[in-house]
Amino acid sequence: MRIEIEQEQDGRWIAEVLDLPGVMTYGSSRAEAISKVESLALRVLADRLEHGEEIPELLDVFAVPA
Repeated sequence: MRIEIEQEQDGRWIAEVLDLPGVMTYGSSRAEAISKVESLALRVLADRLEHGEEIPELLDVFAVPA
């Protein structure tokens, strides 16, 4: 998943995963914003899995033998 990142006029950094609506974080540095958005994205994906939602991005990640 691609992370969009830019610096705000006040110096903060904003990072967003466009494929996951609402997954957006701020950080005082570029690295902090990226780290926070990665963590949030993983929590959102885990929550979706726990609730039985399909996640197309993960279809090729796991393999279950027949």
